[in-house]
Amino acid sequence: MKEVLRIYLSLILALDVAFCVPAGAWAEGPEAGYVGPVSLIAEGAKPVKVADGLTFGEGPAADGHGNVFFTDIPKQTILKLSPDGEVSVVREKTGGANGLMFDKEGDLYACEMFSRRVTKMSREGELTVVAERCDGKRFNMPNDLWIDARGGIYFTDPIYGDVDPREMAGEDVYYVKPGQKAVVRVADGLVKPNGIIGTRDGRRLYVADHGGDKTYVFDIEEDGALANKRLFVARGSDGMTLDAEGNIYLTGGKNVEVFDSSGRKREVIAVPETTTNVAFGGKERSRLYITCPNALYALDMRVQGQ
Repeated sequence: MKEVLRIYLSLILALDVAFCVPAGAWAEGPEAGYVGPVSLIAEGAKPVKVADGLTFGEGPAADGHGNVFFTDIPKQTILKLSPDGEVSVVREKTGGANGLMFDKEGDLYACEMFSRRVTKMSREGELTVVAERCDGKRFNMPNDLWIDARGGIYFTDPIYGDVDPREMAGEDVYYVKPGQKAVVRVADGLVKPNGIIGTRDGRRLYVADHGGDKTYVFDIEEDGALANKRLFVARGSDGMTLDAEGNIYLTGGKNVEVFDSSGRKREVIAVPETTTNVAFGGKERSRLYITCPNALYALDMRVQGQ
């Protein structure tokens, strides 16, 4: 319990330092608004609180049935918001599950910060360890993940607080090859990688360096390796997502900032609380679900998720 509390306090401190200090000017966030002929938000829509009572909400992920799953890291739970608005617990003792994502078979993958591993929960509830080591060394704190069309899994591995024993020299990005036969390091040299998302065509991968206050984009090669690292925007992020038009949504402060594929700011979405992660969901994948430390919000959009 002491370890969970320590990491929880580290997460809160990291959120304050990264997103709430005057130097970043993100406490209130940039002024809400949009650039272009029309907003990405559905006409008249505002963020609506659809779940509360969380201690550190994270990891929204939609299944194919209109449900949205999300995590409460300190409580070590994975929760589900059904289409009728009911919230239920689907897994307890999650090892500090943070980022979530479904594969095309409907199995749910989770980055477990406290357990220092990536797991898969089948539709029947069976749990399988997917990755917990690379080159014989345990990971730091797997944070967020993205699954490509072939079933390969990219995930970030930062440190929040202390890791004892620490076995990895850096805070890097890893790739679990399709079939889960091997884990390889695909990006290093980052301060604290966090949010991660790839494009639908499998050609580009975005990685937010939370500690470096930057978001990078990589080209994805045929074997899953990353190449041609370049700065996307000089703005870090916690979790992030993409819409069907190729716009990327970055979290942090009391807003979600949206950039087009060239890095031009497209819109700033005001949110009542500090944001931690974001994902599209709903039956038409046109609702934006936004996690905050204490709540989950939903916002109707004009665009669909990718």
